Amino acid sequence: MRVLAFGDSLTAGYGLSPEDGFVARLQAWMDAAAPGLASIEDAGVAGDTTAGGLARLDWLLGDDPPDLVILQLGANDALRGLPPEETEANLRAMLEILKTRDVAALLAGMMAPRNMGPDYVASFDPIYPRLAGEFDVTLHPFLLEGVATDPALNQADGLHPNAQGVEVVVEGIGPRLKALAEALREKEREGA
Repeated sequence: MRVLAFGDSLTAGYGLSPEDGFVARLQAWMDAAAPGLASIEDAGVAGDTTAGGLARLDWLLGDDPPDLVILQLGANDALRGLPPEETEANLRAMLEILKTRDVAALLAGMMAPRNMGPDYVASFDPIYPRLAGEFDVTLHPFLLEGVATDPALNQADGLHPNAQGVEVVVEGIGPRLKALAEALREKEREGA
């Protein structure tokens, strides 16, 4: 099963060696948990926003789309203070594309930095659960759960996980990816 990890620097493994990046570690986790179930491709672009992701998604899916997309965008929108309604509209448009192309989605949620203020946080944080419900897709509520505020798990910039932080991120999202991939495989078998 082909899985496309579609995101920003968190997906691309910014500041890490290729073998310590998110996609490499998630692939290793999947290979150990469910050998042969999924092949994960890295489509992370550092600095990408939801607008950038929307601009490249259809082209990236191409004529032979993957079975499943991990949609991990929005962190840069929040860091730049972009309007949450734009972030939501872009994510919604990407989920529409995936639905139209019959590609399953695992939505990796993000939370706004708390220094953006309570109004921004209140507008941004509910985006992911709302869209997951609207599109009936699997939600991983917060990609950086357990990592975001722990200096020991982040690089010097305080934004990107270090190798240990990536392991925590993978332990969080891995079981959801495995369950979704297994459900898709089961559905394929039933339809065959």
